[in-house]
Amino acid sequence: MIWSSVWPFVLFVVGIVVVIWATERLLEGLIGLAGLLRVSAFAVAAVLSGFEAENVAVGLAAARREAAELALGTVFGGAIFLVCVALGLGALLYPLRVTLPRGFLVLMAVCPVLVGVGLIGGSTSRPAGAVLLVAFAAAILYLVRASRDHAFLESEEVKEAEEERRSYPVAIGLTVVGLVVIAVGGELVTRGAEGIVSVLGLSTLLVGMVVTPAAIEIEEVIRQAIPAREGRPEVSAGNLVGTLLYFLWFNMGLISLFLPVRADPLVARLDWPYLVGVTWLATLFFARGRVGRPEGALLVALYVVYVVSHIAFG
Repeated sequence: MIWSSVWPFVLFVVGIVVVIWATERLLEGLIGLAGLLRVSAFAVAAVLSGFEAENVAVGLAAARREAAELALGTVFGGAIFLVCVALGLGALLYPLRVTLPRGFLVLMAVCPVLVGVGLIGGSTSRPAGAVLLVAFAAAILYLVRASRDHAFLESEEVKEAEEERRSYPVAIGLTVVGLVVIAVGGELVTRGAEGIVSVLGLSTLLVGMVVTPAAIEIEEVIRQAIPAREGRPEVSAGNLVGTLLYFLWFNMGLISLFLPVRADPLVARLDWPYLVGVTWLATLFFARGRVGRPEGALLVALYVVYVVSHIAFG
């Protein structure tokens, strides 16, 4: 009896460890292949700076199991966590003074609005998914071009992987292993989350929108803080924009196009408007050129309000 209650938590934690490990292997494999194919190191670093394969893996695994709340949680809950907690805590530790190109600010403001296309009609749709993926490709192309003259997009993981020269068999092997294992990890996280809902009697939306994204994306706090600590606040800000694009347009695009799910009405009433609001607030901070400790504290406080709202209404 005790084991059956503990088992979902074991699956959940093991799944998170597995997807994070597999994401690193996948990244190493992709960068190795890019180097062997003589793809620009700059382009690879820029495109993969916001790459969040673990988020995508859990989202697709949940969608495949028709666990809509978990799938959409990797989109909306993950993005809200990124803006409020990763940026907020990062700013509390290391305040940002940064000037972003106007195009970055426009993308950041439009990103949460456009993802709402995926909720039209109460469920994600394939046409909406196609629109989001095309928009994602165009946005990433712009970010890469805009970052050529100034480093707005960087990733320590990409840098480390680029330092190791890999043969074709090793690069292909890492890519394949990463893809396979990350799919398994996504399945474990989804099964574990479903079990936690059953054992604790929590709202599925609460687990999907709050618990799971926070567990998967907690490392984003570190990724956000390190460049700022090293005196590169523009990298922290640029990576935030890139990661938002992956969460909202790439992940939602894949779910909508390949594994459409029905959306709980609360997602459209609470999660999407809240995402738009906090992202616009963060965009305003960046437009002013500063995300200091007061702004960081406000963003973290807004995340607490978001969690309480899900407890109250979910």
